[in-house]
Amino acid sequence: MLRSAFVALGLAVGVSAVLAQANPIAERRDTMKGVGAATRDGAAMAKGEAPFDAAKAQAVFKAYGDAAKKMPGLYPDNAKTGGETTAAPKIWEDQAGFKAAFAKFEADAGKGAAVTDLAGFRTAFGDATKNCGGCHETYRIKK
Repeated sequence: MLRSAFVALGLAVGVSAVLAQANPIAERRDTMKGVGAATRDGAAMAKGEAPFDAAKAQAVFKAYGDAAKKMPGLYPDNAKTGGETTAAPKIWEDQAGFKAAFAKFEADAGKGAAVTDLAGFRTAFGDATKNCGGCHETYRIKK
């Protein structure tokens, strides 16, 4: 019985991974929702609406770093349209610039991972979120 449960769990995980790979638009949307949630938490700390919490600060930058590593691979040629995507054609026209933007985001997230106080967090958070705005301005269709 326990063995059957492990087999079923393994199949479910495998199917989920295949479906995620089969639908990069949904996966990138979910990844960006995670970035958005991390940004809301970070903004609350940066604005003083929530107390600075080093563990939460680390979680913000971890979410950013994880997304920066993952996102460039979620834009294959067969995922340019559909699924209510807001990905601009510029992504495929300027792959080098697009990947460089995520590399910078990842680097800034790495710098932020070392913060231990509110002042350091505000600086690192500001640097990282500037990347978000710049990337969205260039590589995202406004709706």
